Order: sequence, then C-alpha cells, then structure tokens
Amino acid sequence: MKIARSNFGNTPEGNEVELFTLSNDNQVTVKITNYGAIITSIETPDQNGKTENIACGFEKFETYVSPEYLGSYPYFGCICGRVCNRIAKGKFTLEGKEYTLAVNNGSNHLHGGLIGYDRSLFKTELIEESERIGVKLSYLSPDMEEGYPGNLQLSCTYTLNNSNELVMEYDAETDQTTIVNLTNHTYFNLTGGKDQILNHELEIPATKYTESVGNVPTGKINSVKDTVFDFLTRKKLGTDIEGLEDGYDLNFVLDNTDGKLIFAGRLCEETSGRKVEVFTTKPGIQLYTGYWIPELMIDGQKKFGRFSGVALETQHYPDSINEPHFPSIILKPGQKFYEKTVYKFGTK
Repeated sequence: MKIARSNFGNTPEGNEVELFTLSNDNQVTVKITNYGAIITSIETPDQNGKTENIACGFEKFETYVSPEYLGSYPYFGCICGRVCNRIAKGKFTLEGKEYTLAVNNGSNHLHGGLIGYDRSLFKTELIEESERIGVKLSYLSPDMEEGYPGNLQLSCTYTLNNSNELVMEYDAETDQTTIVNLTNHTYFNLTGGKDQILNHELEIPATKYTESVGNVPTGKINSVKDTVFDFLTRKKLGTDIEGLEDGYDLNFVLDNTDGKLIFAGRLCEETSGRKVEVFTTKPGIQLYTGYWIPELMIDGQKKFGRFSGVALETQHYPDSINEPHFPSIILKPGQKFYEKTVYKFGTK
C-alpha cells in the first residue's frame, strides 16, 4: 500500500489545496482533497480486472469552484456539516434558545448552509501503518459559523486497507451545546460513468423509512412494506422510480440505536460485476439517485446529468433536532462525538 501527496490547485483566496492518493495492493485507488474533505475519485477493478473511477468527481480543482458546478450544486464527494441534510425552515431551539440558519434549499437549511464544511479547507495528517494508509482531515468550526453555536473541533479520517475497505471515522468535540450530523456525499456509478445508475441493483436492510413532505420529515416513521421504498430484497433502482417525481431521496431507518457497526446496504451492477457494501454506526442512510445532478461541459465533453450517480449517505435522520423522538444529534461539552462508516469494494 502507498500514499502520495500532491498539489491540487489554489482556492480563490490563494490557499494551497492538496490531493492525497491512497493505493492498496488490489488495484483500489482513492483520491482525497483537503478542500471539503472531498473524495474526488475511487478506482476499482471490474470482474475482468479493468480499473475505472466509480465515484462522481473532477480531475481539476478549478471545476469544484466553477460557477457552472456550484450553480446546481450536487455536493460531489464532500463532507456535509455541521448538520447534513435538511433542517426545516432553518430553525431549531436548543436549551431554550432559538437559532436561525441560512435557508438554501427551498424554505429549508441544507448540508450546513451557504459555506459548509464542503467548502472549507482542512488541516491534514498522513496515516501510514502496516494495515492501513490514509489521511486525517481536521477543522475548527468557530462559534456561530453558519449560525451554529459552539466552537466545534472536528476531524474526518479516511483510511484504505487491503480488504478493499474505505473507512471513514468522524470525531468532534464542542465547548458549547450544539448539534452535529456529519456525512460523506460520494455518488457511485459502478459502470465508471458509462451509463446511468437505473440498472444498478440495491439492497437496504431497512423495514422503515422517515416519511417526508418536500424532503423534510413529518415525524412519522412508516413501513416500507408494499411501497416503492422496499429494498429488503435487491432490486434495480429503475424498477419503481417512474412514480417518484424526483427519483429516490429519502432516509431509511436502520434500527441501530446502539451505535454498532452494522450492514447498511449493498449496491451492485451486472455489466461490470462491481459491488459496494456499506457498514455504519449511524441510525440512518439516505438514498439519493441524483435527479438534480447537473449536466456539465468539462474539457469539451458533456458529463454527468440526471441519474449519473447514486449517493448512500449514512447519517442521523433529517431534521432530527426538531423531532424529539428521532435519535439525538445534540453534542454537549465533555462529550465525544464519534461515528464510523465503511464502504467495501469488490465484484460479484
């Protein structure tokens, strides 16, 4: 296994951006930048040994900050926070005080606000061990950044091993009571981007989902039985998608209240033979089939667009702070936030 470090460009403010390339002994290569803790590429072999990038991302840093990309922003590969997903109307009450956040998704707050962790520059520390290689990405989120209380010291550690596992570990501590819900927003396309993801087969071991209106939970938790949201038995993403206005974009309940590392999903694609298995300590997983991914012109070629990738975002439920019966996302001084997610790559 080996890790390489290189220059990836400069932010509009002139700060250097780095790119880290992790390679194991089985032709799996993961590229990560300290801008937004973004996973820019995941190369894995197909059933014939051909290696391709199975993650939506860009080869040039400039594309991540281009107006074309940010104008219809799909959050490729980044860390979303301080609170990922949606907070209804951008408001919540914590210890008797009401907080107002930016409204950047219709009438709601999404993925941390106008400038979330997805556009922050992280400090870096290399990890080179016998069983794994990786990078620890750290960031101090100051009190009231994007409206959130408390100075939050957080880190995301990405490591790769020879079991073809990309391990993501999230740590955080605060000096004031605050709320935290972090996820990685990588989109997968197991064909290497040659086809849409509608023929990908998905299995999610969840018997329930959080009902939502306008992508915000109503508070009800419903059974997947006899609905298009039933992925207990593996099926193609396109099988029932026509009846959904914007495709799939919902949170599944994993019944993981103890924070154990559990199986959370399996994505497969027949022509390549590739598969990705997901394991997490988190209580939920958001399935998003990329209806709003923009079609971009990159180096004279049209790329991406609707259904060009599928995100499997491990998380706490959306709008948890406004639904007291949902698993809590409150973090207090003296407490340590820790979550772990594993994406394991292979072939059928």
